[in-house]
Amino acid sequence: IGQATAEVFAEEGARVLLADINVENGEATAAGIRQRGGQAHFVKADISQEADAKKITDEALAAFGHVNILVNDAAAFVLKGFSASVEDWQRSLGVNVIGTAMVTRYAVEPMKKTGGAVVLLGSISGFCAQPDFFVYSATKAALVQMTRNMAMDLGQFGIRVNSVCPGTILTPASMRHITKIGSTVEEFSRAEGAKGFLGRIGNPREVAHPICFLASDEASFITGAALMVDGGYSAV
Repeated sequence: IGQATAEVFAEEGARVLLADINVENGEATAAGIRQRGGQAHFVKADISQEADAKKITDEALAAFGHVNILVNDAAAFVLKGFSASVEDWQRSLGVNVIGTAMVTRYAVEPMKKTGGAVVLLGSISGFCAQPDFFVYSATKAALVQMTRNMAMDLGQFGIRVNSVCPGTILTPASMRHITKIGSTVEEFSRAEGAKGFLGRIGNPREVAHPICFLASDEASFITGAALMVDGGYSAV
């Protein structure tokens, strides 16, 4: 989803800074954007480390001179329930909640002078109960509430904060989950698709476009909202 989002923003004319722990994929995405005529830079960062969370904004300011939009997409996929260890909880909270909070803390400082937009990546898992899944779900529910609180705190600066909550999207994380449960893409897609109104799972660009919308001037009177992008899953 992060890769697709960076590409969609670049297609819309944004100058993009990508941050990830995966250097190979991050560099390749940035290079692909540049090859298509866009502007993109990559920085390696682990947002569970505060210094790296700050570095993202520092690199953006150095590259572009200002920050207008932040998309918090990084996630640790700890898909466990009672079997989760303390270390599992710390990893999940460290990236999904604390890391997101730290990245946002530093990114909004330059935005306070000009206004801007922040989009957090929630999930249907923050709204819908799923079996043996509550570690991930708890962090995504926290992000939805964080969205509301941040929107309240930052509205005075002209900074809007919203979240996009995807349903089941075919991503590398989904592929790892499919392998873990011993399924196939076809079986997984059929079973998960049946849970929503559209009868299928989504693709990353179908999440990237709503993210871009919420960050754009077309959404100038939307803040504190959680947009479900789930094919109707959460409305069942």
